[in-house]
Amino acid sequence: MNLINKLNRKFGKYAIHNLMLYIVILYALGFFLRTIDPMFYFKFLALDVEKVLHGQIWRLVTFIILPPGDNILFLAIALYMYYAIGTALENAWGAFRFNLYYFSGILFNILAIVIIYLITGDSVNIGITYLNNSLFLAFAALFPNVQFLLFYIIPIKVKYLGILYGAVTLNSIFTSFRAGEYYISIAIIVCMLNFLIFFFSSRNYRKVSPGEFKRKAEFKRKVKSAKNTGNVVDFHGRKTITRHKCAVCGRTELDDENLEFRFCSKCEGNYEYCMDHLFTHEHVKKP
Repeated sequence: MNLINKLNRKFGKYAIHNLMLYIVILYALGFFLRTIDPMFYFKFLALDVEKVLHGQIWRLVTFIILPPGDNILFLAIALYMYYAIGTALENAWGAFRFNLYYFSGILFNILAIVIIYLITGDSVNIGITYLNNSLFLAFAALFPNVQFLLFYIIPIKVKYLGILYGAVTLNSIFTSFRAGEYYISIAIIVCMLNFLIFFFSSRNYRKVSPGEFKRKAEFKRKVKSAKNTGNVVDFHGRKTITRHKCAVCGRTELDDENLEFRFCSKCEGNYEYCMDHLFTHEHVKKP
């Protein structure tokens, strides 16, 4: 993560803000082209390694416009969901980190297709399904308690949908391997490398000591009892005025210089939250 922070400081100014909006527009363009000519994408835009080797290098980029569905109603719902998920990830990570996650997913997707080509001699069109799945899994890992309406009726926490997505992906890997199509299994794993790197790099594998348990319990107690009492805190035995303070847990930039804070537009009043609580707090409404 320190490397990413260094890269962010050096190249963050070049990041594409609101990236998911442009991706959604590309999907809509892909649907429009597919409606006019169903074979246009496969003839000129799909990632065909052999044709790339013969000079059609634009296919390394244009393959991503394949829309996630043929039905316009399903497409509209999918685009809205992907936009919301992408925007939430960008707000949580910042534009640079989200750009890095998405574009690395594209590179891994290309690598997976190249691996299949090198093994079989054929360019198999695997689309961007696993790239989109990696976005959803990252969202589920980052905001596990956010609720979705399953079938627009049943409320379910996104972490359970993430577990289901993960199970389906693992089943695809094992099914392909058992069928002797091990290269498909490898390709799926490569496609999901951006999520796997994010997931395992964000885990804490240190052995937790009794003191650590006590510290975490104390932190949870403070989170539950924290109030929005202004930005005056007791820091190393003296009162200090901070620039940011989370209205839920009370943490400030003094607790962690890498913490990011945002104001919530849905709360009535100037309530600021850290990224751990920006999307999970209860909105404040004036009586």
